[in-house]
Amino acid sequence: QVQLVESGGGVVQAGGSLRLSCAASGRTFLGYAMGWFRQAPGKEREFVASLDFSGSNTAYVDSVKDRFTISRDNARRTVYLQMNSLKPEDTAVYYCARIFNWSERRGDYWGQGTQVTVSS
Repeated sequence: QVQLVESGGGVVQAGGSLRLSCAASGRTFLGYAMGWFRQAPGKEREFVASLDFSGSNTAYVDSVKDRFTISRDNARRTVYLQMNSLKPEDTAVYYCARIFNWSERRGDYWGQGTQVTVSS
């Protein structure tokens, strides 16, 4: 089993930055890709970013490319999402997930989520 706990969300002005963290436990963490998803009020949950178990292969939704960076520290069992140049449309609850299908960007284990609010 795997347990994921997100932190680092908050309120920030447009153009600012936040760094999200996802602390993971479980024997399968090292061998799986990890990702971030988000869900805004009234909208479906959407894929944001993912990376493979080595931390070298990444994928991003077009709307966050060149602004967000996903990384992981396997020794610390932690996944990060560095968010720069934040926009109001980035406001959402952000979820960390274990990715079990890379091409379809599907997660099977999820954290509780952390709120990110970008004000204008």
